[in-house]
Amino acid sequence: MATHSTDALDESTDTPPRRRPRRTDWRLGGRSTARWRESLLAAAIIALGVGVLGGGILSQVLPGGLAGIAATALLWAAMLAVVVWAFLRGRPVYLLNFRFTDLVWGIGLGVFVRMCQGWFEIGTGGSGALPSYPTIGGQLPSGWLFTDVVATVAIAPVLEEFFFRAVILVTIYTLLRRRFGGVTAGIVAGLVSVGLFVLAHVLVAPLAADVVLSLTLLGVICAALVLLTGRIWGAVLVHVVFNGTYVLLALAGTFFG
Repeated sequence: MATHSTDALDESTDTPPRRRPRRTDWRLGGRSTARWRESLLAAAIIALGVGVLGGGILSQVLPGGLAGIAATALLWAAMLAVVVWAFLRGRPVYLLNFRFTDLVWGIGLGVFVRMCQGWFEIGTGGSGALPSYPTIGGQLPSGWLFTDVVATVAIAPVLEEFFFRAVILVTIYTLLRRRFGGVTAGIVAGLVSVGLFVLAHVLVAPLAADVVLSLTLLGVICAALVLLTGRIWGAVLVHVVFNGTYVLLALAGTFFG
């Protein structure tokens, strides 16, 4: 009997310990978001404040068009530094994955938000006429291709979505999920990311009511996409299409309006 009990004990001790299932999505927590916590959120808020305040100072010190470019460059540099630091600390699993549906959502919702912006403009007393770019001798000013196309359509959407919808949203969600649950964490993270997104734009330059409304809608849709799909690229593409459609409409208004 003693031998039998010893054998049973040996068999039980030889059983390998159960491993925790591997997280396949940052919304479930795990090691991929372990370092996306308070210090990263604090760095993001500080960087945003420095970028906005520093940009405001530059806009007062530097002349004309150079002021706007310098202020934007400072804000983007501050945001980029945080994004790079965040992804050096860890890469939330599944966040950077891409699916064809991201493209579908991006195009459809981007066009939808641009249409809503037109409705908002009319609803707030605007004419609803096509926007236009200033011209010099019937030509667009030099540097237009970079400042109004490359920067607006390619750089700003990617950088802003990675800052507001990746770093800030994912970090707040990670901090709140275990204590309050995924739904509450998602709502709070989404609202904070949208609020900071709109606030940053309002502080950088005065905006009309229809623009503020459209930016709020854009932020809500992008935050919802990230929370519902777990991926960032749908939000990036919505932002790209939203900005890109403005460029197309402004070109039409400039030369054909």
